[in-house]
Amino acid sequence: MDLNMMNCELLATCSALGYLEGDTYHKEPDCLESVKDLIRYLRHEDETRDVRQQLGAAQILQSDLLPILTQHRQDQSLFHAVIRLMVNLTQPALLCFGSVPKEPSFRHHFLQVLAYLQAYKEAFASEKAFGVLSETLYELLQLGWEERQEEDSLLIERILLLVRNVLHVPADLDQEKRIDDDASVHDRLLWAIHLSGLDDLLLFLASATAEHQWSLHVLEIISLMFRDQNPEQLAGVGQGRLAQERRTAVAELEVLRQREMAEKKTRALQRGNRHSRFGGSYIVQGLKSIGERDLIFHKGLHNLQNYTSDLGKQPRRVPKRRQAARELSVQRRSALNVRLFLRDFCSEFLENCYNRLMGSVKDHLLREKAQQHDETYYMWALAFFMAFNRAASFRPGLVSETLSVRTFHFIEQNLTKYYEMMLTDRKEATSWARRMHLALKAYQELLATVNEMNVSPDEAVRESSRIIQNNIFYVMEYRELFLALFRKFDERCQPRSFLRDLVETTHLFLKMLERFCRSRGNLMVQNKRKKRKKKKKVLDQSVASGNVPYSPEEMESVWPSLAEQLQCCAQDSELSLDSMVPFDAASEVPVEEQRAEAMVRIQDCLLAGQAPQALTLLRSAREVWPEGDVFGSQNISPEEEIQLLKQIFWAPLPRQQGPEEQGAEEEDEEEEEEEELHVVEVLEKEFNFLDYLKRFANSTVIQAYVLLLRSYKQNSAHTNHCVVKMLHRLAYDLKMEALLFQLSLFCLFNRMLSDPAAGAYKELVTFAKYILGKFFALAAVNQKAFVELLFWKNTAVVREMTEGYGSLDGGSSSRRRPVWSPEEEAQLQELYLAHKDVEGQDVVDTILAHLKTAPRTRKQVIHHLVQLGLADSVKDFQRKGTQIVLWTEDQELELQRLFEEFQDSDDVLGNIMKNITAKRSRARIVDKLLALGLVAERRELYKKRQKKLAPSSLPNEEESLNDFCQEDLEEEENLPEEESEEDEEKEEGSEAEQAHGGSILSTQNLGQNLHQEGFSAPLLWLQNCLIRAAEDREEVGCSQAVPLVPLTEENEEAMENEQFQQLLQKLRVRPPASGQETFWRIPAKLSPTQLRRMAASLSQPEEEEKLQPGLEPKVPAEQGPEEEHQQEEAHQQEEERQKEHRAHAPRALLSARKKKAGLVSPEEEGTDGGKEQLKVAPKKRQLLDSDEEKEEDEGGSKAPELGAPGIRKKKRFQIEDDDESD
Repeated sequence: MDLNMMNCELLATCSALGYLEGDTYHKEPDCLESVKDLIRYLRHEDETRDVRQQLGAAQILQSDLLPILTQHRQDQSLFHAVIRLMVNLTQPALLCFGSVPKEPSFRHHFLQVLAYLQAYKEAFASEKAFGVLSETLYELLQLGWEERQEEDSLLIERILLLVRNVLHVPADLDQEKRIDDDASVHDRLLWAIHLSGLDDLLLFLASATAEHQWSLHVLEIISLMFRDQNPEQLAGVGQGRLAQERRTAVAELEVLRQREMAEKKTRALQRGNRHSRFGGSYIVQGLKSIGERDLIFHKGLHNLQNYTSDLGKQPRRVPKRRQAARELSVQRRSALNVRLFLRDFCSEFLENCYNRLMGSVKDHLLREKAQQHDETYYMWALAFFMAFNRAASFRPGLVSETLSVRTFHFIEQNLTKYYEMMLTDRKEATSWARRMHLALKAYQELLATVNEMNVSPDEAVRESSRIIQNNIFYVMEYRELFLALFRKFDERCQPRSFLRDLVETTHLFLKMLERFCRSRGNLMVQNKRKKRKKKKKVLDQSVASGNVPYSPEEMESVWPSLAEQLQCCAQDSELSLDSMVPFDAASEVPVEEQRAEAMVRIQDCLLAGQAPQALTLLRSAREVWPEGDVFGSQNISPEEEIQLLKQIFWAPLPRQQGPEEQGAEEEDEEEEEEEELHVVEVLEKEFNFLDYLKRFANSTVIQAYVLLLRSYKQNSAHTNHCVVKMLHRLAYDLKMEALLFQLSLFCLFNRMLSDPAAGAYKELVTFAKYILGKFFALAAVNQKAFVELLFWKNTAVVREMTEGYGSLDGGSSSRRRPVWSPEEEAQLQELYLAHKDVEGQDVVDTILAHLKTAPRTRKQVIHHLVQLGLADSVKDFQRKGTQIVLWTEDQELELQRLFEEFQDSDDVLGNIMKNITAKRSRARIVDKLLALGLVAERRELYKKRQKKLAPSSLPNEEESLNDFCQEDLEEEENLPEEESEEDEEKEEGSEAEQAHGGSILSTQNLGQNLHQEGFSAPLLWLQNCLIRAAEDREEVGCSQAVPLVPLTEENEEAMENEQFQQLLQKLRVRPPASGQETFWRIPAKLSPTQLRRMAASLSQPEEEEKLQPGLEPKVPAEQGPEEEHQQEEAHQQEEERQKEHRAHAPRALLSARKKKAGLVSPEEEGTDGGKEQLKVAPKKRQLLDSDEEKEEDEGGSKAPELGAPGIRKKKRFQIEDDDESD
């Protein structure tokens, strides 16, 4: 920008600063005000940064501000203002524009500002400017904290920011064109810092405890000072060339010499450059041209080897969004004096500052006192200085602050965060990839330092290394990190250097892990897996309340003492009503609806033996709720009060659900009976190195390695070794050579073998010959191997290639994928296209109903639709309740017709749900009926129950509380069952129910045979293990797989016996997983009841009564007629006594409870009726079996009241998959 184009006001302001005469700068009287005006102009500049560009074009900083800074330092106010203005002018261009602009005009402004910043950096490369800054900073640091003013602290921060801004300016490589060992602008700036003594002040700030607030500023400045340096090369400065460096240089020269000799030989064979017709024309046999004829070659034979079909073609243009990421960081060797200064600085920093500074910075990061992304400076310093320490003179004590498991965890957390953000924030993916590269370098250096400690002569250092390795290898996240980074590697965002560091870090990690496993023998590691559990929405009433009901015998024994206490309390006239409040004033439930809870509280007091509290609570409730005489009339006598309390004591009152379940919405309770919970289960297993290595046998991982191998000429020898070592592990150790049978890799092998300098890559050439030999040996047997070269392969394809196609089908039939014929695929496609857009129906259910082929499951149909490309993902067919919300006009007419048809029936809503075409949830249908005005309120849709008259032995005005206790559960009868699992339940359900009945019988037969063969002791041990597992699961409440560890030789022999193993399989005990487990395990999915039933099936007839005391003998013929007669009489007497106690429930309590539940219309409240026949909907997938029902019915359950049918419990068996890992 031309100076003549400057803004007039801006030009006048710059002119009022002063003028330079020779080396002396003369300031104007209004110099201070002019500097402040410039600051004000910069604050109000536009988005193109016009003021900043005009000041840069006028070279205000070089011609005015720097002379003022160096010559007028005594004017404190002017000096402070100039420092403030220079900090603003030198701030990075990325901060000015936010990011690199993509629009051409703004990008031009960005590059212009960047050019001015590079000019500023060159102007600062003088000892005068940094001398003034260092002197000022020294004087300020001499002040104690009590003498230092706020302006002084602000000036310290601004000086540090100015140094940071100047060092941050990137170098202009095209303009400088500096070679290694030459002084660049950055080197001259570093030398000026060294001559001014500012480096010593930085070391003081890093080591002083009182100056910890400048830790992040100092660390940022140091990171910018060493931006282009290599720590290994810096550590070897001044020590002469090492032997390894000399060998590397000789090898590079040998490669160049061999290539030069090959080029000379090729040029010697070249003929003269004559016209093509004099060179002759040739027919290349076996190479077809565009047509069917052989190719005609019109050039000399010496050019035939360079022929390719791509000659003369236009190279395909790659879009910018698909181009590979470019390298941003360039390492170069600075001038020797600068490198010596930096080496001494690093040594002093490690000796005196590293541990304190890194601890302070880590504290700032954890306490969130730092700015965003400041952790990148921490990770850079960790990687750089630990590498310098390892290369110079390895002393672990100098870097002890960052040499811990906590540092590993911190780096891993940030690496994972950057990895996830790179996948989600696609616009800033390149920035996240750079941060991830820094974290990876830090992680690599941590591993390298621990590996170096492992070979230290000091035993304490080696022991510390073993402890750190044990902790790192134990945690699963550290082992899975490299797999995740390889699978999500994206060369559009991540440069080739990131891939190189990732390959080298993985190589180091695998080498350390393999050596650690060999030294330990066996290594136990942590393993996590997600396990799906079912959480029931509505629990059993007695369980939900937390109160286990008393047996009738216990209640009989408790009541006499309670009656005596109640009689004494009833005669006490001083019994106060103020101490007991029958309702909860803070509850969201209105006071009028808390009568039922008050009744439950009275019963709880009676069950706890607190008679005075129960009587007080009854009288208080009578005062609060006098209507209906629910708690007795106002003039009730003490004897009637005791009788009412006795009825409450014996009444089976319903218990309310917990507060966390009460907050759920009514609609959610109707639509969702159970929900899936993904529980992360943490297990321990013995580590197998080969099993872990198999995780890398993936085409994505191999493609990343091959991508790095393509640049084998530019790679270092160590990088090529890391690549070949991993490919050798997969091909040789895992016997999966076919994973590398790929045409692009073979082309790369051909290029290596024909390279004139192939002798320098002996390892690569040897491996290439090994893979090619394996391929041609396989191709002699399998002719399809040549076609397989076109595709990347997984382990299943590798197995088919080597063992024969179709070998996978010979496995277990349960894992064999279903075969679809072309006719079936055509029918599936036709049904899907016909029904996919139909609203109100599930397309997969419709396909299953109309599919005229072999029976298919929902899962098989969905997977084949995805395989055919008709659907994008399995998630497109997930069913989560009812997702239909909109109603069409035809559906509304159908709903209105069904309502008119069934409005006089007993169950209007149930009949509508059965006959409606578009299946919807109960709540949706009710809402639509209310919206259409067909019903006025929800209670009109409740199921009408047939009332029965009570027997003559009972009063008509009293109804059983047993019926009323179940009214809250009446609504659940018609709830739609959700399909939480869409696996093959429909296929397996009938088979499981049929097989369940005979499983116990077969188990008993096996147990008897093993008893006869002398396995009584192992059977008893197995029985005790099952019982202990059941008891543990009842106590703890959660379960996990329990291993069966045989501690005696007899038990070990039994576990190896084939018939004993058959018994374990019948009992659903899981065999050990191949290569991971040693012992059989009791699965976590078995409930305590199932475990007890299994234990009972193992016992002999004389032991069954001990294990199952509540069960009657299974063979009634063994009992004598007298015993049967006595049992029948005792049972009848018990039933009569229970019925007599349950028959005296007050009718007022029943009507009040009905009114609360909303099950009785106002016109039905006063009518006298018989008992209502109630049904309880069984919970979905409820675990009930015949033995449990028998125990409940005959053991401790209460018999239903005479004339009122009891609760019918349906038998349902839980269909569980045997594979626990699913």
